[in-house]
Parts: sequence; structure tokens; C-alpha cells
Amino acid sequence: MEKSESTLIEKVLFKVAKQWIAGDTMEDALKSARQANSNGMSAILNKLGEHMASKQKVDQTVSDYLTLVSNLRRSKITGGLSIKPTQVGLSISPKECHVNLDIIIEKALQFQSFVWIDMESSEFTDDTFKIYLNLFEKYERLGVVIQANLKRTQNDLGMLLEKGAKIRLVKGAYHENSKNAYRTRHEVDENYTKLMDVLFERGNEFAVATHDSKLIDMAINLSKKHERKFEFQMLKGIRDELKPVLIKSGFAVSEYIPYGTNWLPYSIRRLKERKRNILLLGSSFIHSHRV
Repeated sequence: MEKSESTLIEKVLFKVAKQWIAGDTMEDALKSARQANSNGMSAILNKLGEHMASKQKVDQTVSDYLTLVSNLRRSKITGGLSIKPTQVGLSISPKECHVNLDIIIEKALQFQSFVWIDMESSEFTDDTFKIYLNLFEKYERLGVVIQANLKRTQNDLGMLLEKGAKIRLVKGAYHENSKNAYRTRHEVDENYTKLMDVLFERGNEFAVATHDSKLIDMAINLSKKHERKFEFQMLKGIRDELKPVLIKSGFAVSEYIPYGTNWLPYSIRRLKERKRNILLLGSSFIHSHRV
């Protein structure tokens, strides 16, 4: 691909991406978070970036998250952080990641900000769970993500629930091989439904992170059978017409707000994740621009 073609594709993608990314700067993220709060939602902020093998870049990212925590407090924003392990040292070593997460979480919890540890591709799953469970013994307001597309997740969920873990259930956005993962939308949705059933039966303080109306309706029905503390989580800019409906119905909703200049790999993954995301984005865009 020639450079001019690549640049054009990036420009087109950016026009799409800016619907679900707050902007390049921390102030952009804080502005989006304040807007989410004013619309009755909590905010979950994530600085874009992953697979950092440079200690200098990792240290800068840790510093940025510490500044973000202070700014959340200063701005009186209701919300917290979501952090990818490979952006705070897992690509260097599990120990590096553990130490850095410990620093960030300790400061976040001083200000009562909840922290989510994001899940990345399956090569990092075991290390991520080990780090989470170790930190969870020390910090109560800490959650971890599980992915419905992975075949191992049902066993992982049972193990995590035995430990009292706080869990965010997502479909999964990383490309995995058929040995490790379900590949069709039907299989992933079917597994998501099974995992959600278990969460409502045995879990407490969890998040149903999906834009899929069918799965959201299932969660609503399950909440009538099982009284649980849970919330819906959705990306900034997607299903903006549904969020106020859920809030009006008494459900807690959080908006996941990424920011930063490293938006391209994140956005490509969002689009590849499910073709339906493109349709949802288009629907949300039309709703937000109606006169």
C-alpha cells in the first residue's frame, strides 16, 4: 500500500474513531467524562496504548495515569480508570506490571476511584489473572475483564467468582485462533449468554459490557430474577439513544472513554470486533445529529 493510500485510510478511520474516542489529550477525556456524568453515567477512562516494551514509555504512562487520577478528583468526576496490563509493563515482565498497577490503584483508591484491569489477547490472560488476584487481596475496588469469545472463560469465571472477583463481561476484540476461541457471532453470543447467567446467579458487583440489544434485554430479565449490584457499560458514542432509556429505567450505566494519540489500532479492533459495531456507530451518529 502506498503512503498516500495509507494516509487517506487513516483520515477516514479517524472520522469514524472520533465518535468513540474523546480526543488526543487528557483534558479531552475529562470533558467527555464530565458530559457522561451530566447525562447520569459514570465514566471509565482509558489512555490508549499497549504492548509497551520501553521502560521509559511505561513510566510515562504510569505518570499520566497518576495525573489523571488527581484530575478526576479535582474535577469531581464520578468514575475511574481502565488500564491495559501491557501499557504498564506486562510486555517487560509480570513483576513490572504488578508494581506499576499497585502504584496507580493505591492512588486511585485514595480518591475512591474504581479501577478495571482490561484483558488483552489470550497470551496475557494467565498473567493478568494472577496479577489481578494478587492485587485484589489488597484492594477491594478493583475489577477484571473476561472475554466471551475465549473457550477457557467459563472455567476462569468459576475460579474468579470463588475469589469474590468483580468482573466485566465483554465479547472480546482480539483476533484469536479457533483452538482458543469461538469464531462465529452465534457462538460468541451463546457463550456470552451462558456467562451472564452465571454472573447473575453467583456474582455481585459486575458489569455487562455490550451494545447488543438482545443481550441487554436478557440482562434486564435476569435482573428481575436475581437482585444484583451490576451496571451496563458501553463505549462513548455507541448506543447513545439507549443509554438514557436504561438510566430512566433505574439501571446504572458507565461510559468507557478512551483518549490519546494511539487511536488507530484500537479503532481497527473495534471495527473488526463485530461488523455490527459499524451499524451501531451509524445509528448513534444519526440519532445524535437529529434536529
